[in-house]
Amino acid sequence: MPDAIGIVQADDELWQQYDALATRSYGHPVGDISRLRPHADIRVAVRNGRVIAGGLGLLVPQFFGGVPVPSALLSAGCVAPEERGARLSVDMLAARLRHLREQGAVISTLWTTSGGYVRRLGWEAPVPVFAWSIATDDLKRAFTRSGLPVEHGRTTEADKLQRRLAQQWNGPVKRPAWWPAWIDDKQQLITYRFGPGQAPTGLLSFAMKRSERHGMQLTVHDFWAADANTVGEMMAFLAIHHTRAAVIHFRRSALPPYPALLHNLHRYRLTAEAWHPWMLRILDLQEAVRLRGWPDHVDIAIPLDIESENGETWDQYLLEVKGGAAQITKTHTAGEVRLARRQLAVWYAGGYRTATAARLAGVDARSEEVLNRLMCTTAHEPWLPDHF
Repeated sequence: MPDAIGIVQADDELWQQYDALATRSYGHPVGDISRLRPHADIRVAVRNGRVIAGGLGLLVPQFFGGVPVPSALLSAGCVAPEERGARLSVDMLAARLRHLREQGAVISTLWTTSGGYVRRLGWEAPVPVFAWSIATDDLKRAFTRSGLPVEHGRTTEADKLQRRLAQQWNGPVKRPAWWPAWIDDKQQLITYRFGPGQAPTGLLSFAMKRSERHGMQLTVHDFWAADANTVGEMMAFLAIHHTRAAVIHFRRSALPPYPALLHNLHRYRLTAEAWHPWMLRILDLQEAVRLRGWPDHVDIAIPLDIESENGETWDQYLLEVKGGAAQITKTHTAGEVRLARRQLAVWYAGGYRTATAARLAGVDARSEEVLNRLMCTTAHEPWLPDHF
C-alpha cells in the first residue's frame, strides 16, 4: 500500500524543498517562490517528509464591471516528474482553492500552458492572448512626439492612474501596495509616466536586455494610457529607442484590445504571436454575481440552467439585474438559457461580446432575444495585463 500523501501549508523547511522541486520541475529557478513568500498561501504535498508537489496562491481582487472581486490567483504549481500521472495535481488545485475560498475568494484565475487540462476542471479562457512585435523604425514613422511631458519613475499619482484605468476593463488585478515593487524587481523594469506631474495620463514600463550580437531587446510590460493622445506619445517615445533596439516587443497581453497601433501604421509589418491565455473559474456563483459591477440601465430577470460544480447535474437559477446590482438565486423554473461552468466564466468576464459569439460557443438559449438580454456583462471588455 503506498504511503499516504498530506497537503499542508509550507513551513520554512518545506518551502525550501518546494523551491528546489520547482527548479527541477521547470528546469530553471522560479524566483517568485521567494519574492511572493510574504504575500502568498503556499501549499505542498508531502510523502514521508518529502515535498512532491506545491503551488502558490494569492488572494487579490480583480476588477469586473468596475468593481474589485476577491480572486484566487494561482501560480508556480508543480508536481515532481516522477509523481505525475496519478491526479496529484487535481488534489493540489482543490486544496489550494479550498483555503483561498475560506479567505473570501469567489473566482479564480491562472495562466497556464495546460489549457485543456484546467478546462476539464472548470476554468475557461475569456479571450485569446497575443504578443506583438514591430520594427522600431516603422513605429518611428507612424507616431510623432506631441510634447506631452515625460518623467522617469513611478509615483503615487501614476499608480492611482493605473488603478483607475484598470477599473475600465474586466480582469485586471487591483494591485496591492507590494505589487509594483515586486514586478519592477522581478523584470528589472524601467518606468516612465506621461502628462503633468500631479495628473499623469500614461504609465509605461519596459525591460531591456542585451541582444546576442548588437543593441538591446526591449519588451513592454505595462502600457496604460488615458486617451488617444497619450497612446501616440507613448508609442513615439518607444520609437526613439530605435538606435539601440531594432524591434519593440509587447509582452503577451501588454497591449489593451484596442487597435491604436494598427490604425497608425504606414505599412502593416508587425507580428502577432498567440500565447497561452489567462483562464477564469467561478468558485462561488452567488457571491461572484453579487460582488461584480453591473450597468445601471439594465433591468432583467432570466431563468438559467447552470452546470453544477461536479459537472454531473444542472441547477436552476434566476438571474436578476437592476439598478447597478444583481443577484442569482436557486429556483425551480426551467432555464431559458443553459450555461456550462466554462461558458459561465466567459460570460462573467464579458468574453461573449454578442449573442452570436455566445451561440457559436455552444450556449443554448430558447431565443435570440433572451440571449441578447443576457449579454449584460459586456460594458467592459476582458483584458488581464497582469502576470503572476
